Amino acid sequence: MTTTPDFTGPTEVEAALLTVGELLEQEGERFAIVIIGGAALQLLGVISRSTGDVDMIAFADPPATHARLVRPPAQLPPALTRAILAVAKDRNLPKNWLNADPAGQWNSPSPLPPGFETRVTWRSFAALDVGLPGRLDFICLKLEAAADQLNTKQRTSNRHFIDLEALAPTPGEFEVDSSVGERKQRQ
Repeated sequence: MTTTPDFTGPTEVEAALLTVGELLEQEGERFAIVIIGGAALQLLGVISRSTGDVDMIAFADPPATHARLVRPPAQLPPALTRAILAVAKDRNLPKNWLNADPAGQWNSPSPLPPGFETRVTWRSFAALDVGLPGRLDFICLKLEAAADQLNTKQRTSNRHFIDLEALAPTPGEFEVDSSVGERKQRQ
C-alpha cells in the first residue's frame, strides 16, 4: 500500500487529529500535546503549503489543565500510539505522521523560548487537546530551524525561510527574538 505523505491543508490535519481524539475517547484516555511546524502553521492559517507530518514538541501535564509543558516521552503512550497507527492506516498516511521528532529541542540549554507556555492556544479534538504556539514562538523556532539548515544541501528550498516569509516578522519581533537568542547562548 502506498502512503500519501502530504497534508495539503488544515482540513486534513483537523480531520486526522479529530480521529485520534475520538479513538482516545473510546479508550477512556486524554492527552494534550503542543505541535509546531507546517501543520500548526496550517491550522493557524499562516501557510497554505503542504506538509508531510504533524510535529509534536511537548505534552501538557496534566492534560486537563495544560498546567505545564513537558518533553514528550521517548516512547509515546500505548493508547496514543494505537490511535496514530489506526489513523495512518485509515487515511493512507505514513506510520509516523504524528511524531515527536522535534523533542530533541529539549536537549538544548533553553529548549523553548521564554514564556512559550503562556502563549500557547488550545484546540480540542475530542480527547486530544492540541496546543499551537504563539506567533513570536514560531518566529523564534523558525529562525533557529532556518539557521540550522543553512549548512545543508537544502539551502535553496528551505521551508523554514518560506514559513518566515509567511509569518512576516516585524523589526520589533526580530529584536525580541534576538534577545531570546542571546539569553539562550548565555545559559
